Amino acid sequence: MCEDGLLGLKEGLIPLRAVPLRLKPVPFNNELNQTLLISTKGIMTKKQSKSHEVDRSSENILHTEANGGREIEESGSTSGPLAVISRRAADRLQAGHPWVYQSDVESVIAASEEESVAAGSLITVTDSRGMLLGTALFSDSSQITLRLMSRDAIASRSDFLQLLRRRLRRALQMRQDGMRLLQDTNACRLVFGEADELPGIVVDRYGELVILQLLTQGTHVDDVRNVVVEVAREMIAPETILERPDARIRELEQLSMPSMEPLYSKDFHAPKLATIFELNGLRFHFDANAGQKTGAFLDQRENYVAAALHGHGRALDVCTYQGGFALHLARQCPQVTGVDVSRAALEVAEQNLDENRDRVLDHGRGVEWIEASAFDLLRDWSDTGEEFDTIVLDPPAFAKSKRAAEGALRGYKEMNLRAFKMLRPSGILVTCSCSHHVPLADFHAVVAAAASDAGKRVRLLETRGAAFDHPAILTIPETQYLKCLICQVE
Repeated sequence: MCEDGLLGLKEGLIPLRAVPLRLKPVPFNNELNQTLLISTKGIMTKKQSKSHEVDRSSENILHTEANGGREIEESGSTSGPLAVISRRAADRLQAGHPWVYQSDVESVIAASEEESVAAGSLITVTDSRGMLLGTALFSDSSQITLRLMSRDAIASRSDFLQLLRRRLRRALQMRQDGMRLLQDTNACRLVFGEADELPGIVVDRYGELVILQLLTQGTHVDDVRNVVVEVAREMIAPETILERPDARIRELEQLSMPSMEPLYSKDFHAPKLATIFELNGLRFHFDANAGQKTGAFLDQRENYVAAALHGHGRALDVCTYQGGFALHLARQCPQVTGVDVSRAALEVAEQNLDENRDRVLDHGRGVEWIEASAFDLLRDWSDTGEEFDTIVLDPPAFAKSKRAAEGALRGYKEMNLRAFKMLRPSGILVTCSCSHHVPLADFHAVVAAAASDAGKRVRLLETRGAAFDHPAILTIPETQYLKCLICQVE
């Protein structure tokens, strides 16, 4: 159930708080009353900014500098809004990361004849010397104030939409090429936000359904929505395209609630809203109106296969959600217990089992579901001497922020310690973390510490990540959020 861990990509959005900024008044078109500044009290209007005295020597801030690079040649050469960012943020962008945090924005300047910069606007980004860094989507509510769309200036809205089309087609083509090699799977992530250079856009395919999420102020708009639908229809030809928001992100980004009606359907009188899709030859239910989290377990698809290859004997799937690991293990293991705290998720897991009784051992008679807290169950069973040959730990993200990472590591150690205590000799542990705030090295170390405390000698068989349709970008660590270690107790 690690899927959106993304979001690493989503986890970066935390409530906006006032952060002191180093203010540098910047003229725009040589007129003070066209300047807009960010302050700890919010975004200042032109009228408020008149009381700020401007150093006229800063009029050269947008002029070409002798040290080379791309600069905006003169202050009047851009009619759109402008953001000036700190040296630290500029270095991060130039190193390949697409985000600028609110604390690194030194000033925001409205376009000519505009009072302020509208939420979701395309905005030109420069450093304090006027060096052009690219064009970004602007948010006035997220701590991630700027999400870079291009390292060049985007001249118009139509150019922006054309850029979206090109990138969407590239992303979908990459998935189509990969899916051709899979004869038994018809579900995948089609678009993975920043990993596909499409910040704030996530698109998933479940058989005949395409589910869209527009997660930022800059993408939660009709023209972007229309382009995504256009390209999906052109390349995927689904029965139905729907938009389903992430409630937490919608609140943080202050987005309106999108319509629950289909964005497209081959039959608008009776649109297809539920389906059964295939993943590695197993069948899973998906209902777009059931409140399920879009993207559910698609990132673990390849890890399911690996777990089944190593799994044997009596198996335990902790945080099973809708039975992803459990049903794959049931192809190899005569006894499988799936545990989750959500009764609704387990009810879907049972439906999924019913769909696959002819594809698992003994028609699934050895599969059972238990509604329980993972920590409570692991503690009780390890204390009472329960034993298993295969254990999967796939908890939700424990660390939603850097501040939570230390507590998350304690949680991971406790779970893995209990699991190691219950594993028989030659037992297999498949242990996962889907928080980008817990790096692989830290996760590796905490699992090793748990093995040591359990008095077990453990061999690391595989180190894995997300499936190919969730590409990892080396310069964007948030895209490498999913870690999966497959270990064997000697």
